[in-house]
Formats: sequence, C-alpha cells, structure tokens
Amino acid sequence: MSMPIARRALLAVAAMPAVARAATPLRIGILHTLSPAPLYIAMDRGYFRDAGLAARFRFFQAAQPIAAAAVAGDIEVGVTALTGGFFALAGRGALHVIGGGLQERRGIEGTALLASPKAFAAGLTSPAKLPGHSVGITQFGSSFQYMVGRIAEIEHFDPKSIVLRPLQGIGNMIAALGTNQVDATFAIASQAKPLVAAGRAHLLAWIGDLFPYQITAVFTTNRMVTRRAAELRGFADAYKRGVTDYRAAFFTPGAPAATTDAAIASIEKFVFTGDPNAPAKIRAGIGYYNADGALDVPDVRRQIDWFRAQGLVKVPLDPAKIIDTQFLPTIDL
Repeated sequence: MSMPIARRALLAVAAMPAVARAATPLRIGILHTLSPAPLYIAMDRGYFRDAGLAARFRFFQAAQPIAAAAVAGDIEVGVTALTGGFFALAGRGALHVIGGGLQERRGIEGTALLASPKAFAAGLTSPAKLPGHSVGITQFGSSFQYMVGRIAEIEHFDPKSIVLRPLQGIGNMIAALGTNQVDATFAIASQAKPLVAAGRAHLLAWIGDLFPYQITAVFTTNRMVTRRAAELRGFADAYKRGVTDYRAAFFTPGAPAATTDAAIASIEKFVFTGDPNAPAKIRAGIGYYNADGALDVPDVRRQIDWFRAQGLVKVPLDPAKIIDTQFLPTIDL
C-alpha cells in the first residue's frame, strides 16, 4: 500500500537540511570589497551552513547605508566601518557592536591616504600638507571623515582647513582622484597599490602607521540580540572559523602555499572574480584581523568620543549599552 501523500511530505521536510528549512535567512550587509575576506572564506567553506544558518550577503557601496539597512530590517548583521550615522542609531538603542573587523596597525598596509598626481606635483607630499586641499570621502560622518580628523590631531592642523567632498561611494572617490576633482582620498591596499604602481596616485601614508584604528566592526540590531541570540552565536562561531583560516593563510609565518592558495580561491569567488590578476590583487590587499575577530573596545570608545565632540552625533551615547561582548572576544591594546 502506498504511503499517504501528507505523510510522505512530512517525511520529506524532516529529511531536509536544517539550513534549508530555516524560515528567516541571516542577511549579512558588507561592502563589495576585499575588506570582509574572512566572511567570504566562511561562506565558501560552509561554516554558516554548519552553524545551521541560511546566510547570504547583501552588498553596499558605502558604510552608513549598512547601518540604516539593519535598522530597517533589510539585514540582520553588518560588517563595516563605524560612522556617525551608526553611532546615532546605536545611541537610540537600535544597534549593537558585537565584534571586530579590520584593524589598522603599524606595519600593516591596510588603508592608504592617496594624493592625485596633480596635487602631489603642487606640493601635497605628506599628511601634514593636507590643509588647503580637498579630500574625497563617501559621506559626512563617515569613517573617512574620522580619519581626516585623526590626521588633523596628529599633524596639529585645523580639520576645517580641508575641503571634504562627499562622493557617496568608494568607486566615486577613486574616480574623482583620477580626474583631479579631489586632491586626496582613501583606498584599501588592493585598490591603492595598483593606482600607485600605475602613476595614477601617490601614497602619502598608511593609516595604520599614523594611528591604530578598529576600522570595521561587526554589528547587529537590538531585536537580533533579544530574539535571535542563538543565531548570532552561530554566526559568531562561523565568523571565528573564517578569521582563523584567514590568519592561517596570510598572517602565519611559513604558512604552506597550499593553505594560502586555497584561501585566495575562496575569496576570489566573491571579489576580483574572473580577473586573471586576482591572486596578486588579493595578496597585495590583505588587511589585518585580530584572532577570533576580537574587538578593540578602547578604540571604539575613542571613536564615540570623537564623533560626539565634532557634533556629528547629538544623542546621548553610553558605550556600555552599544558594545555587546557576549558573542565575540575583545582585546585591550
């Protein structure tokens, strides 16, 4: 006798992988650059699937829209630079920082400050000479504006002596530099090094050599923390595995070539896809991640203080309510 259709359907559903039955996907908002490389590794190697998550990426062109997307419910987790817009939303209880991403450190070629050939020839040859020049950023309140502010502190000049030009996207920043619409801008190593090698830009400094900086971080929403904490722990486990593989491939002395090549192959499925120079670009653009995606809490506190001091965040901010350390580890540099 044949099995009733309803019974067969129930058995079929029960046999499906847990991730396939997940009612709500875990949408991860990131910039479509090399910066979130450990996440690409985690996705390609099935670490999110292993954690029972139906994870998928949603790509953005600038950092602040990622925070807005999280509040709107369009993503569950974001990994990008902390901005004035982010802290304003976090101050209202909407967002929580739960882990670290890219870390700028001395000796690490992460984010570059670049000058256009025209501006360089006219005397813009170091960060100290930025006053009187224009700098391309994504938006006011962005991490790039923060970098300008920190450079001004270090070099002892008034940040108001620089003309900031918001260009809405990283691609636009690089394009504006190439056409002399701005005198300087910022770019991650994988973008900056080819421009410098081709003579289309001049390197003024690596940000990590100027000041340490938790440039990107992992964040989520209050509703995720209160209603879907188990999924966030699964995300954290998968993320840590991706970071561990990333560090083993690129920041372990004497790492086997096969280990590095395999990591590059995973990353290449998401960025530089089909580019014959992809392996070289990835090697040239690798940024630093702390072990297990640990968050530099003191630096995040410093960023909060800076954005508030500049009037870019007007709501009260209690770092203890914004930084949630239950999912990923922290460090104190």
